[in-house]
Amino acid sequence: MAKIEINRITNANIYLDGANLLGRAEEVKLPDVSMTMQEHKALGMVGKVELPAGFDKLEGEIKWNSFYRDAMLSAANPYKSLALQCRSSVQRYSSQGLIDEIPLVTFLTIMFKKNPLGTFKQHENAEFSSSFTCTYIKQVLDGEELLELDYLANIFRVGG
Repeated sequence: MAKIEINRITNANIYLDGANLLGRAEEVKLPDVSMTMQEHKALGMVGKVELPAGFDKLEGEIKWNSFYRDAMLSAANPYKSLALQCRSSVQRYSSQGLIDEIPLVTFLTIMFKKNPLGTFKQHENAEFSSSFTCTYIKQVLDGEELLELDYLANIFRVGG
């Protein structure tokens, strides 16, 4: 019988230019790494294929759980690049329960492109969401580099 192991990530924390934002973000959406594909067809081929031609833009969003002066000052300047770090733990389970926890860290270089002024409703917490564009991503699982993508230095590496 196959041994089943289940991985779970149920929480995370973010750091903006080294500042710990524990408890301030309700949700963070990291960018999707998406390829730009181009169709290729040629004489003698039985069909058409799509081949990678580069990467699509990287975009993400931070949904704040309230108004935080330092975070909003950072989001207000669209010309400044900032270091964003998302840290989480991957919990591994088997039939014996929790096996171990290993760190998953994603490093990003971002520029905010949407400065939230808020959505206000009576008797409800105000909502603030900051959208950003990203030029650099590095994802590390338990010390192993999984992915590095740097648009401005023409770097794309998988598995170190």
